Amino acid sequence: MDHTEIVKALGTFLAIMNPFLSLPVFLAMTSGFSVAQQRVLAIKVTLFSAIMCLVILLAGQKIISFFGITIDQFRVAGGIVLAQISWSMLNGSNIPSHQGSHQEQAQLQNLSGLAFYPLTFPMLIGPGTIATIIIYTGHPGPLIDMLEVGGIIAGILLVLFITLFFASEIGKVMSETMRTITTRLMGMILLAISVGMVIAGLKAVLPGLSH
Repeated sequence: MDHTEIVKALGTFLAIMNPFLSLPVFLAMTSGFSVAQQRVLAIKVTLFSAIMCLVILLAGQKIISFFGITIDQFRVAGGIVLAQISWSMLNGSNIPSHQGSHQEQAQLQNLSGLAFYPLTFPMLIGPGTIATIIIYTGHPGPLIDMLEVGGIIAGILLVLFITLFFASEIGKVMSETMRTITTRLMGMILLAISVGMVIAGLKAVLPGLSH
């Protein structure tokens, strides 16, 4: 994977797994928790996210192959999912396909259950993240490509852990305006990348479009 692809992958994963986008949801859902409980939850969320990403990295290709789906078909579908998510980010609305409903979130009381659902799945590792991992590891190439993708994900998970672990402190500093600006900016970046994914996938599935 060349430098341009690495930067593009980093931008995609940072937009779709944006730790600062998850911060307001994390703070809202743990408003009745102590700082110690929030930090235990942050550890669990990071661990669950890492496990899910590792499974998708290693088995994602086999899973879509089992269902007879090509990577280019998945690239088109994944690009559409990412476009839907990015459009919601740009409009400042909720992302039910990626984050789950507020009604479902409000019903959760168990700390370990809360760590996996909905904070890990589908808020962080939702359809958009799963599609992105499979797309970026789906093209033929040396093992270093997968290692680079894994490194990018590991870096974002580290930022996620730090953000959630110090959520109470960061929440006091980060204004609502700053959160809104970050969400809109990441939404625009993600939309541009998703359009590129759809176009690349369509050109491969329908070769006539490239002429």
